[in-house]
Amino acid sequence: MPLALLALAVGAFGIGTTEFVIMGLLPEVADDLHVSIPTAGHLVSAYALGVVIGAPLLAALTSRMSRRTVLIGLMALFVAGNVLSAFAPGYDSLMAARFLSGLPHGAFFGMGAVVATTMVAPERKARSVSLMFLGLTVANVVGVPAATLMGQHLGWRATFLGVSAIGLVAIASLALLIPHDHAHAPVVGLRREMAALRSLPVWLALGTTVAGFGALFSAYSYITPMLTDAAGFADGSVTLLLALFGVGATVGNLVGGRLADHSLRGTLFGGLTSLAAVLALFPLLMSTEWTAALAVVLLGVAAFVTGSPLQLMVMEKASAGPSLASSANQAAFNLANAGGAWIGGLALAAGFGATSPALAGAALAVLGLGVAATAATVDRRRSVPGRERVVATHVPHEAEALQH
Repeated sequence: MPLALLALAVGAFGIGTTEFVIMGLLPEVADDLHVSIPTAGHLVSAYALGVVIGAPLLAALTSRMSRRTVLIGLMALFVAGNVLSAFAPGYDSLMAARFLSGLPHGAFFGMGAVVATTMVAPERKARSVSLMFLGLTVANVVGVPAATLMGQHLGWRATFLGVSAIGLVAIASLALLIPHDHAHAPVVGLRREMAALRSLPVWLALGTTVAGFGALFSAYSYITPMLTDAAGFADGSVTLLLALFGVGATVGNLVGGRLADHSLRGTLFGGLTSLAAVLALFPLLMSTEWTAALAVVLLGVAAFVTGSPLQLMVMEKASAGPSLASSANQAAFNLANAGGAWIGGLALAAGFGATSPALAGAALAVLGLGVAATAATVDRRRSVPGRERVVATHVPHEAEALQH
């Protein structure tokens, strides 16, 4: 695997840290800016809105630019958003800065996934994407706890300055390690990118992402009350348990990348089936502390096994113009975050119990399986003889570049 993937992983590490660290710093931010914690919680939504808007918008605006240049520019925008967050004089300005920080998120992962697959042999494409996503999962194990601790002891503004420093390291890594000859976009243009996005298989792949990761966030958004109210953990133990989720996500991401290179669709179906089973067992697993800890790890593994396959599926279905669709898939992940949390909240509000969001998530995972099965049926009807693997191979200009 090329060292350039390390540069992408460093950028993903910084993005993952800034996305999730705000959740652990809401009390400090609320106290400093003299707002309530629920009001401070809107900062999470501002970032997610930036991701959803920025992913397709920035991918479209940069469709004819060098991918290497775009990745460096996106990381520069990320640094600017975090610096502005650190020096925001008030709540409104911090809200705007968080929105700005979210804009490059989806486009970076979308473009990075395309670049990663152009630098490896066809049989290693899924692993290359999983190694980039490794930065995101490791951020949940190391970056977020460390940044939260920094914010609690040095002030929340120091956290955003620290994340900005990670972004600067990522810019230097991208400039040094991303090869010029593998990172220039073929002459696709916005019209061709948009045409690829209008394909039914692309939308089925995006729908699978929304349902599959919506299943995760339906449960994960309410994992703290499950662990404290149902499993009986003390509040101080939750941080360590969330780190265990990050460990599971890291393992699932790496395993999913390897399996998907052998059978992309098989890995996707297996991951969604496992996710549905784990979530369905949550009420039982949350009955004791050790089984609850196991459930948190298994949730991370099952959910992130599907990350690389979902990203590659979208790229393959939009192979004539993959950058916009790949970025749109990142917007789909964030829609899954918001939608899953909303559905899990409905289950709680209806009085079905602390573990009911997990059962709602299991239903979403089954829905994801249904969408994936529909996509498989459509593929069989459109299949070309002799093409069994589902990977992003039909990008002639990039293949030609690799041969040189």
